[in-house]
Amino acid sequence: MAERSNYQNKVIRNYYDNRESISLQRCQELVTELYLAAGKKRERHWKSLATHLGNLGVPEATIQHLRNQNNPETVAHFIANLAKKR
Repeated sequence: MAERSNYQNKVIRNYYDNRESISLQRCQELVTELYLAAGKKRERHWKSLATHLGNLGVPEATIQHLRNQNNPETVAHFIANLAKKR
């Protein structure tokens, strides 16, 4: 296997340094998608949102509670509060 270049190492390092910000931004994007989606697509967005919230350190019980409510507005408020804390 070939060694990575300095540029590739820098890209990888920057990704891991900014992983939390990336997950938070993706959560914000997924809330928008939840407002617009229905059916199977909406379930897919919920699953992806749960994964990203887990990456941010949100407890599984909180994620499940948000998912059971199935209300994008509640999730939007939760993510806004989460963004303020970071």
